[in-house]
Amino acid sequence: MKQASLEVYPQEQAPVMVFPAPLRPGDRVAVTAFSSGVPALLHQQLDLALQCLRDQGWQVVEGACLRGEFQDASAPAAERLAELNHFLFDPTIRAILPPWGGERAIELLAGIDFAALARLPPKWLAGISDVSTLAVPLTLLSGWATLHGPNLFDLGDPRREEENSALLHALHHGLPPSQSRYSAFWRWDAPGERYPTTLRVLGAQTALMAGRLIGGCLDTLSRLQGSPYFDLHAFKREPALLYLENCEMRPCELLRALHGLRLSGVLDGLSGLILGRSSGPDVADANVLTYRQALETVLSGLPYPVVVDADIGHVPPQWTLMNGAWAELEVDAGQATLRFEKGCA
Repeated sequence: MKQASLEVYPQEQAPVMVFPAPLRPGDRVAVTAFSSGVPALLHQQLDLALQCLRDQGWQVVEGACLRGEFQDASAPAAERLAELNHFLFDPTIRAILPPWGGERAIELLAGIDFAALARLPPKWLAGISDVSTLAVPLTLLSGWATLHGPNLFDLGDPRREEENSALLHALHHGLPPSQSRYSAFWRWDAPGERYPTTLRVLGAQTALMAGRLIGGCLDTLSRLQGSPYFDLHAFKREPALLYLENCEMRPCELLRALHGLRLSGVLDGLSGLILGRSSGPDVADANVLTYRQALETVLSGLPYPVVVDADIGHVPPQWTLMNGAWAELEVDAGQATLRFEKGCA
């Protein structure tokens, strides 16, 4: 696969963020699975989500790489890349909404011309998990603001109407609304059950942090450290907030991933760090490292506030976040308020 151009911003210059225009009735929204596709068993749920887009007044353009799944991908890498590039460069497409993430988006990065995209009007990209593999480079290398929030596939779930409304608000108005901590969350392994949220600040009761926001799924972004696709050097010329969430890693693997970020300098020079709730397996054995102990072992002593178990990631409900936007997070005794602006406050 030919390596596309990456030279967009000088190292000493922070990227200038450009924000997609709000979607209007009649706008064309492309749906393509550039990582995992949707098997036939789940097509009905996918159709509910697509109907939600149509109910907003938008035209849905289905890609060929969507309604299928083989070897953890919707299609071979060359086909997924060709379709993604078509939608990225098609001026009639205003948004690209993959159904969800997956495992294999990393295969496409070398074939995307981020420098060319930096010269084009930005379009919306939204989702979590492996969507981060594309969203973060689009923000860092092309200057496109991107969304991290409920996946398209979740839009048809009535249990998630409140959090979905924040995602739709961002698409309609160009910026996520202010959001507060949700009072409870539910887990995939206990359908219908909700658990109290436990957002906290490491070593403190309160925190106030502000900066330009960047982040996503730790499982995927940790694989990009040391590459141009997750190089925060220029981005941190302004105050920067980093957020991360764990999907599948066990505590020791989480510890290794976070230590890797510290060793590579990713965690240096931030204004704050926000960790979402983990959906990875934990342990109960007193002789085995737990999730909480892993976080405290790696992150204690950082010279800025660290918030953990925030409403981010694979454990719903979740905030809608905008990579590239100026964000302010205020935490006081477990309560939290998240605000966004396009420029510095």
